[in-house]
Amino acid sequence: MSLLVVGSIALDSIFTPFGETADALGGSAVYFSVAGSLLHPVQVVGVVGSDYPRAELERLAPRGIDWSGVEQAAGESFRWKGKYSYDLQSRETLETRLGVFADFQPKLPEAFRQAEFLFLGNIDPELQLDVLSQVHRPKLVVCDTMNYWIGSKKAPLLDLLSRVDLLMVNDSEARELSGDWNIHRAGRWILAHGPSRVVIKQGEHGALLIEATRTFYVPAFPLETVFDPTGAGDAFAGGFMAYLARTGSITEDNIRRAMVYGAAMGSYAVEQFGIRRLEGITLADVETRVRAFQDLTQVSLAQAPV
Repeated sequence: MSLLVVGSIALDSIFTPFGETADALGGSAVYFSVAGSLLHPVQVVGVVGSDYPRAELERLAPRGIDWSGVEQAAGESFRWKGKYSYDLQSRETLETRLGVFADFQPKLPEAFRQAEFLFLGNIDPELQLDVLSQVHRPKLVVCDTMNYWIGSKKAPLLDLLSRVDLLMVNDSEARELSGDWNIHRAGRWILAHGPSRVVIKQGEHGALLIEATRTFYVPAFPLETVFDPTGAGDAFAGGFMAYLARTGSITEDNIRRAMVYGAAMGSYAVEQFGIRRLEGITLADVETRVRAFQDLTQVSLAQAPV
């Protein structure tokens, strides 16, 4: 089962009360693929500038990441600089330089067009639609978006929603897209516009899976050390999609299990800056944390008195 992600590849400079890092590997496709590749090989389509440390990407290839769909264009790479508050819940964007990403026109290699599991990372919805048209017969299509596209390109975004199986967004994006402050009604609004499922990420409060007749909740893993929340949502998506590709199943129960694997990957991502923590863990570490999630959420109900 092949897994393809199309998204941003960036260089991040991050400042938190606990430290900082400059020009670290970042972007949605990077976090997704580094997290997901622990469970299943990942194909990546993106663009970098002539200044990007391509060797750093290739260093990660043995994990099972195929970077052959990443174009290197003349010009500056996408760069983002941000600063987090002490509680790491709010952040200030200090600088965004799109560079070659501003003119990104995804072109999928022929081998990638056979992808069965497709994740459309946070790019222009018109480009997401174009990517979708290039993939022949995907088994599952999941997309992400952001407030900027919701505000500026809602019409093509709604067109995209009618063609995907699952939308994965955070709570503020779900509220803005639907126009409803209640997160559960917002999820129902999204389902009415096309996807059969929606995953709403809520940061330190976990994530919701909303379906037509059922709702599932996975909490955030309780951590004593959190350094950098950048990319946690993309790591969640990587774990979620890679687990589904690994098992080849999109049943209701398996998608719930994928939520737990996504939450496990997201919890590891925040423990160090950038992708450092994700690079240092093994599949055994992931399975250990997944079992810890089971213990965290499982309860045996007492028998009713007779």
